[in-house]
Amino acid sequence: MPGAPGSLVGAPPRGSPVTADRVRAFAADALAPSSGPRRVGVESEWFVVRAAGQPPADPATPDAPTPADDVLAVDCLRRSVPTRLPCGSTVSFEPGGQIELSSAPEPLPDCLRHTAGDLATLRHSLATAGLDLAGLGLDPLRPPVRRLDLPRYAAMSEYFGAGPGRTMMCSTAGLQVNLDTGGNGGGELPARPAERAVSVAARWRLAHQLGPVLVAAFAASPLRRGEVTGWRSTRQWIWAVVDPGRTRPALELADDPVEAWARYIMAARVMLLTEPDGACLAVRDGSTFGDWVAGRGPATRLPTEADLACHATTLFPPVRPRGWLEIRYLDALPAALWQVPVTVLAALLDDPAAADAALDVTAPLASHWVQAARLGPADPDLRRAGLECFRLAAAALPRLGAGGSAVTAVESFAARYLEAARCPADDLLDMAALDGPAGLLAPEALSVAAPHPQAPHTHTRSPDGRPAGGARGPLDSDAQEVIR
Repeated sequence: MPGAPGSLVGAPPRGSPVTADRVRAFAADALAPSSGPRRVGVESEWFVVRAAGQPPADPATPDAPTPADDVLAVDCLRRSVPTRLPCGSTVSFEPGGQIELSSAPEPLPDCLRHTAGDLATLRHSLATAGLDLAGLGLDPLRPPVRRLDLPRYAAMSEYFGAGPGRTMMCSTAGLQVNLDTGGNGGGELPARPAERAVSVAARWRLAHQLGPVLVAAFAASPLRRGEVTGWRSTRQWIWAVVDPGRTRPALELADDPVEAWARYIMAARVMLLTEPDGACLAVRDGSTFGDWVAGRGPATRLPTEADLACHATTLFPPVRPRGWLEIRYLDALPAALWQVPVTVLAALLDDPAAADAALDVTAPLASHWVQAARLGPADPDLRRAGLECFRLAAAALPRLGAGGSAVTAVESFAARYLEAARCPADDLLDMAALDGPAGLLAPEALSVAAPHPQAPHTHTRSPDGRPAGGARGPLDSDAQEVIR
């Protein structure tokens, strides 16, 4: 029968078959201790929009904020931007045409400065084509359309089918922060605070525990297809439900990070097989990588090292180890705000005193992903923990050589949003109430200093976090049973 285990031949063997022990060794390599000064990397995704003052692509829809499909085509965008920028960042594209700017790993102050410089250069290059960038976690208006025609993305599309998988690929944008793994091996948390704060196990745990707190603080995706969804971070909801076996937190599987990641790799379903000519075959029989290792997988051959490496790149947990920690749970934010979550994460993980305190502050909220995505800082526990984490981060920054403007940015964000039980999503909702969803795709929609004073606040929450009037957002159905 089509799709049954063993029905796909796949690529010929490329090395010896991998075993469960080899998978664990692969996981250990991904979480190997790091040495030397702490470094930070940023991967920011952006939606391409028509620059301010540019005429609409279609005169019949003068309110459309985006260019025509031929302008949005990735090959056209590639002609408008360099692939490498002066401060070391690289430019790539996501399946829906989102632009990704990936910085070089550097100490925090250098990373912030150089990434900001390269972002300015990128926007200047786009301006020559009448284009600009908008930073938020989910396209609030346009339907998901795959614009990047690569074999990998074609196989991913076939694997996911219609629904949230297509939206995840083509309509979401994230802010990924990359941090070093830590100063010593995995296993249990050391007892002494000074050691606990810098261990691989502690950094792995803290990166996860911070997830709900920071998802709430930086949520910026409350609309989809022109409708209020009822979630402050709809992007987080979409990523959580698209394929939970490859998007849930790995921390749930074991206390030891190496064991947790090895189990995660084995338990996740195989998404695709690669062919010698570069083609990719989607796998839809439900077999896991562990099944394949045991001889019950999607191909007549056993998986090899190349298959293991490929499979790991198709796993999208909130924190993914790759020789460093990829922190993947943040919504994209505009140029006025994106540096704040990068700064907060680096301060909390890299300063031993802040890390030790944050481990205790965030422990009771480690599983509150649903509340964070739905309510943001309106959840009182997440708000209190967020305020304390921001305080810890601000105090740590001078010890990391990043005082001054970095401290001001962290404290200003906390005052503007957390102290008011708000997040960037609330600004977006205010703007949509005034200008409609298309206004959110205007360049730098969130660059204003404060919410519009005349905003009608039609999105005011009821006690359970839904919009006023008891309306359920279109993505609300049984979502709490799906996000874990």
